[in-house]
Amino acid sequence: MLEPTHPKGVCFAARWVALLRAGGVIACPTETLVGLLADARNPAAVAEVCRLKGRASEQPIGVLIPELSALDALVLEVPERARALAARHWPGPLTLVLCARPGLPPALTRDGKLALRVPGPSPALELVRAFGGPLTATSANRTGEPAASDDIEARAIFGDELAAIVPGAAVGGAASTIVDASGSELRLLRAGPIVI
Repeated sequence: MLEPTHPKGVCFAARWVALLRAGGVIACPTETLVGLLADARNPAAVAEVCRLKGRASEQPIGVLIPELSALDALVLEVPERARALAARHWPGPLTLVLCARPGLPPALTRDGKLALRVPGPSPALELVRAFGGPLTATSANRTGEPAASDDIEARAIFGDELAAIVPGAAVGGAASTIVDASGSELRLLRAGPIVI
């Protein structure tokens, strides 16, 4: 899905990964909407996502991960029921809320919890896998305004403020199902495409 080459032969995915590693913010289609992706372990990059959106720091930003095994580096514990749920629905529009490991940028967590998912088939899935680590997952829009559904809308919203915009359109549809799996029982926080 990611355009493999530039007319001059430069790999786009490698360029986008380099921009992310340098702290840049990229608009990229996910399986639902266009998201703002940035290195989730880089506090300056996460702060730039918040600035671009005009988002208050108490509104946590979700995280995309490349695969299920990446959970262990970001959360304190993955209960077996949460791991089974993820194995059944990832990659896909299911967000799990789990207890975060210390040291993550504060804008990613609320009450010590982190929301994560492996995105469904999309340029965002390919990019997070190429990056090999967690990326922010928040819709490409200013807070309170409609989210971009393709690269044209993302450019209209952000102009030249982003490091890059991945071409293409998001598949669309409902936002991901969110399940808090940090306690003794699974708790549905937002209904979505995945029925729990």
